[in-house]
Amino acid sequence: MHVGGDYHSVAGQGGITSKENLEYNLRHGVKHLTASVRKRPQGGGWDPEELARMKADCDRHGVVFEAIRMDSDYITLPEGAQREHELETIIGNIKKAADIGVRIITYHWTVIPIRRNARTPGRGGSTYAAFKLEDDWKSLPVGKSGRVSSDEYWKRIRYFLQNVIPAAQQLGVKMACHPYDPPGLPFGYQGADNWDSPAIFEAIRRYEAIVESPHNGFQLCLGTAAEGLKNPNSEILPIVECLGRRGKIHQIHMRNIRGGLHNFEEVYPDEGMLDFLAIMRVLRDTQFAGAICPDHMPRHSDDPGSLQAFAFGYGYIKALIQAVNAEA
Repeated sequence: MHVGGDYHSVAGQGGITSKENLEYNLRHGVKHLTASVRKRPQGGGWDPEELARMKADCDRHGVVFEAIRMDSDYITLPEGAQREHELETIIGNIKKAADIGVRIITYHWTVIPIRRNARTPGRGGSTYAAFKLEDDWKSLPVGKSGRVSSDEYWKRIRYFLQNVIPAAQQLGVKMACHPYDPPGLPFGYQGADNWDSPAIFEAIRRYEAIVESPHNGFQLCLGTAAEGLKNPNSEILPIVECLGRRGKIHQIHMRNIRGGLHNFEEVYPDEGMLDFLAIMRVLRDTQFAGAICPDHMPRHSDDPGSLQAFAFGYGYIKALIQAVNAEA
């Protein structure tokens, strides 16, 4: 396992594979990168020239272009020609990723946007993103996708997995699903019955079972999973253990929280409820061999790009990796 950098923290204005950002990563021991690809010409697919340039940028700096984050356009679409076109585009993008040696694609099924509704004070003058389920949540406006029932949501997921995972497996690319953030929202929240509600562990197991394949797995965000648990510190370990032993964790987002289901704040990795040392031991013992990325760091006005916060996160993760490996 190794520390990874991604689109959450990018130094400079030249993009994620710019010399400035790659050197920022390397200074903090980060040699593996997950990029978010935004350019979509040629009917909506990723630009192969952009991918080749990004790969060449990484190669020049000795950085592994490890993964690409895919957008969530497919899941927002009802059955029809537009969704079929999006599905074809996704399969085409997987091939483009495979052609340059990228073997992981991460994605995040967001029918409604990620939900936060407060900021709380943190250490050293920083602030933490927070969420508390609104008493009047039923009065919130419905999202742009309209009403999406649980049956419809899972129907879309099933169709995606049954069509995409065989293609990804043939191309040697692992698909890594990030849980909706936050999990456990009541059905009907902004019109959506989110796939990881009402119980995230059961939802993850249901998702995995639709297409049984080593290429159908997860970008397991520890903080997001914890947000859907009543007792995060004790309930997170069985999730990591189950997915780890089955080889279904393709990438880790290491985020910590205080609180839990329906009421939490995102804090620095060393001050939350999750015992990351215990989690890292499970990852080691289940032979996890992917990237562990810091994620959703607190903000401070002196650190507008969160580069200081993410540098702290990189060092924290590297120290944890060294500590658990030294035990073995």
